[in-house]
Amino acid sequence: MLWHFLSILVATPLGLTSPVSPRWSDLQVKHSWPNVPRNWHCEGPAPEGTTIDLRIGLKPHREDALVEALHEVSDPAHEKYGAHLSKAQVAALVAPHPDTVDLVHAWLDHHGVPASSVSPSHSGDWLTVSSVPIDQADALLGASYQVYRHAETNETLLRTVGYSLPAALHAHVAVVAPTTYFGGPRAWRRTSHLTPNGRILPDGDAHIQAEIAKLQARPGSLATVPSSCGSTITPSCLRALYNTSTYTPAATSKNTLGIAGYLGQFAIHTDLKTFLTKFRSDAAAANFTVVKVNGGEDNQNDPGIEANLDIQYAESISFPTPNIYYSTGGSPPFTPDDNTPTNTNEPYLDWLDFILAQTTIPQTISTSYGDDEQTVPLDYAQSVCTLFAQLGAQGVSVLFSSGDSGVGSDCVSNDGSNRSMFIPNFPATCPFVTAVGGTTGVNPEKAASLSSGGFSNYFARPSYQSTVVPSFISSIGTQFSGLFNTTGRGFPDISAQAENFQIVVSGRTEGVAGTSCASPTAAAVISLLNDFLISQGKPPLGFLNPLLYSTGTAGLNDITSGSNPGCNTKGFTAVKGWDPVTGLGTLDFGKLQAIVG
Repeated sequence: MLWHFLSILVATPLGLTSPVSPRWSDLQVKHSWPNVPRNWHCEGPAPEGTTIDLRIGLKPHREDALVEALHEVSDPAHEKYGAHLSKAQVAALVAPHPDTVDLVHAWLDHHGVPASSVSPSHSGDWLTVSSVPIDQADALLGASYQVYRHAETNETLLRTVGYSLPAALHAHVAVVAPTTYFGGPRAWRRTSHLTPNGRILPDGDAHIQAEIAKLQARPGSLATVPSSCGSTITPSCLRALYNTSTYTPAATSKNTLGIAGYLGQFAIHTDLKTFLTKFRSDAAAANFTVVKVNGGEDNQNDPGIEANLDIQYAESISFPTPNIYYSTGGSPPFTPDDNTPTNTNEPYLDWLDFILAQTTIPQTISTSYGDDEQTVPLDYAQSVCTLFAQLGAQGVSVLFSSGDSGVGSDCVSNDGSNRSMFIPNFPATCPFVTAVGGTTGVNPEKAASLSSGGFSNYFARPSYQSTVVPSFISSIGTQFSGLFNTTGRGFPDISAQAENFQIVVSGRTEGVAGTSCASPTAAAVISLLNDFLISQGKPPLGFLNPLLYSTGTAGLNDITSGSNPGCNTKGFTAVKGWDPVTGLGTLDFGKLQAIVG
């Protein structure tokens, strides 16, 4: 059975028969906003000489081929489970039909775009058109590119509030970027300060480690984690809570853990050393590799709270597994007097284009960034989601923080109707990633009120959720009627601790909260599972959700209390089984190791 992930909107079938003489002037809207997106203000046209790099996503020859393959290699009940695809095999599945390529090139040629400026991606499913003059981009796309400034961040972008394509291209082109995507991934980190009941441990957690050591001496006693972990989270707490303390990685020459970083966030090597010295002394010599993507930097004098949080907990839980931090750049914010005023700045596409072109990809990747789903153009969201499916088909487990706003903060639709609604988050709503919500407390854990969760308005419910999500929706009856999409993909899928985390920034110990804490924590546990499998000569887990929603459920700790208020409501409530606050629950490494082994 296929996982249905297409937009809830009716999709146009892929037509491969092109008109003999396309009417390039017959433009039809591909995407537009009814108004300039919230907080963005137009500052007028781009200065003369401005150019832009365009990415054109081409629809595949066989629209369902990738999803079919992902299903086969990710479903534990399928005979091809674990037989992940090579980069070349994925490329063959997503390749566009030759008619598509010919038609798009004819369109570009009609507008005078030189063939030398057009380059395909490694799979041929994306074309990059370099240094397109703005007036030419406007003509190609029936657009009106302008300079827009964000009222709060002062960020400046070159965008259009709408774009069109010739009617003949709509069945062949999935998306063109950058066009109407005004946002950019923001870190899901609600605060950089401890919650009121939190505390700082500047000298480490020796007393917590001592308590855990006593518990470890009594078999089975780690069912009760030290109560001090309820107000202060350290690596020792998490290793005890998620049952990884006694596992030593054995496949460190093959298994790696990746962290995707954005927005000029830099992970600091000296801060990691200080953190590990305080909180995991046996790993004090550990380090991580920085890979720069699309102009990303590695400024060791500018510590990022998000970057440090991600790498410090990923490293401390997965040690000695090699960790890679991807510093993703993209063009800097657009400034009218740039000497080379090209502005792409599409961070998800920048990172995905890079990582999918690599020969070797980390088996587990965590990302703690996202956007309100409704601020991401539908065509862009669908195209990016499909790229995550390509990673899953190659055996990569992709985890995303679910967000920190409960069921939503700015709870008004941006489609012009201004109706009240819960606001889901993307990419957490993509059915090909594992979304991680937040918990807090111990003995037992409960839902963290910040934990974002709900239902997608873009992606239909995947078949791996066909039982648990309808059961939850049925259980709440007419509560919140009209505020969420009852047929959408539910999120999160799992959860992990998300409050009172100790981190080191510029040598100082600080406390942070948010599902930015939860995703690297869960990813580190998954990385250990991948280490175990690889050490046994088995393939890594790859796309996790079909496993988690079937045989893997027995390896999760169900969270049955707490809620995620927002939109002037109490939000959803954590219940037995899946819920849109904590998903299926938190990971138990020991139980999952037995299940997957």
